Order: sequence, then structure tokens, then C-alpha cells
Amino acid sequence: MMRIGIVARAIAAIAALVCARSGAAAERAGPLVLAAASLQESMTAAADAWAERGHPRPVISFAASSALARQAEAGARADLFVSADQQWMDALAAKRLIVPQSRATFLGNRLVIVAARGTTVRIPLGRAALARILAAGPLAMADTPVPAGRYGEAALRKLGVWDAVAAKVVRGDSVRAALTLVERGAAPLGIVYATDAKAAPTVRVAGVFPASSYPPITYPVTRLRASTHPDAEAFRRFLIGSEGRAIFHRFGFVDPR
Repeated sequence: MMRIGIVARAIAAIAALVCARSGAAAERAGPLVLAAASLQESMTAAADAWAERGHPRPVISFAASSALARQAEAGARADLFVSADQQWMDALAAKRLIVPQSRATFLGNRLVIVAARGTTVRIPLGRAALARILAAGPLAMADTPVPAGRYGEAALRKLGVWDAVAAKVVRGDSVRAALTLVERGAAPLGIVYATDAKAAPTVRVAGVFPASSYPPITYPVTRLRASTHPDAEAFRRFLIGSEGRAIFHRFGFVDPR
């Protein structure tokens, strides 16, 4: 029931954004961007920079990539979609909901374990010690439809500790929800992106997963076929250009590998 409520709120939020763009408001608002939750600070900064150039400021809707893709599938009249993985972009491509030639992978990220600031726990790479610490639980993670949840589970499986840890995992509906569980003390440890850890002053990085333990974390952007805003393509090009990527790099994102 809780997850149904979350989805309903996401639908309502995007519907409100679409309604806000109707009539005269549409002439003043910039393109509507559906952006992965991990992009909150960086995409907001990019939208601000675009507006400073004299363009209408883009309207950004942040949520898990899975929730945003489902809204696009349901007919949300958004202009751009930025996913935290290729799978949800592929899902929209398979349904012919994107403009294929506009799809570009422009960012990368890393996977880390966070703990509350002020704690001293350090996460070792040895299998036995890693399993012992994480299995003490709770361990906050994003849900598995969410890219961060899949990356995290893949890393734990690759390191051979998933079976020992799985029962102690508590799930959030996005990577930022998993981060919040650690911030609020509901879980001593959480698996999030490096950029999420950088954005949260109340947590610290307790461990870094080897890049070889999970699939490459990449962020593709595309223009949606439902797009009607005249600034949509220009803003997409700004995001993937040198100036746009420099903004994301300031927030800890890296070039895709």
C-alpha cells in the first residue's frame, strides 16, 4: 500500500507540472524534464545556468528513473528524460516513446556505502568482514526497480555477501529515500551513489565498491516524442555539451566509462 501511495503522488506531481504549463504559463515555463533523483542538485544548477542565458527556466521533476519512465509510458507530456541507467531508457525506446537520435550517454557515477557523520565504521573489502558488518543491519538500499537498487544488489552478489545481507535490507523508493534512512538514523549504513554522499552533509563515505563489482553506472538523456517545447532540444544539447557536463562534474559526476 505504501508503494501505491508513492506512485500515486508521483503521478499527481507530474500532472500538476503539466497543468502548470498550459495556456499562458506554457509560454513562460521552460521544457519539462523528468530527471533521476540523484540529479537533484546538479540538474537544478544546470537549469539555473540555462535560465541565466535568458531562456525560460526548465521545469524539473525528480523521482526514481523507474517511476519517471512509467509516467512517460502513461503519456506524461514531458520534453526530456534523464535516467540513471540504460534499462529504463531502453524500455521507452522499445515503445517508441523517445527520439532515438537524441539519446546520448553523458554522465557516470560510482557506488559507495554511507554512514552517519560522526561514526567511525569503515567497510573492509574482505568477504567475511564485509558480510559481518553489513549483515548486522539494517542496510538501506533503493528498491530493485530503481537503478541504484539493482547496482547495489549486483555489487553485493559479485562480492559474495548478498545471501548474508539480503534479510537485513530496508528499501527506499529512490536512491534519495535510501539516503534519508541513513540521515534519519533508521539504518546505520546505506548504499547510494557517490554524488548522493557528496550532497548530504550529515553522512560520510564509509566504503567504496570496486568499479568491477557492478555494471557501469551511466546516465542517458533523450528527447521524448511527446515533447512540444521549442527549447527542449537546445537544453538537451546544453546538458551534454562541455559547459553542461562541467556543472555536473562539480557535483561529483564523472564521464561515463
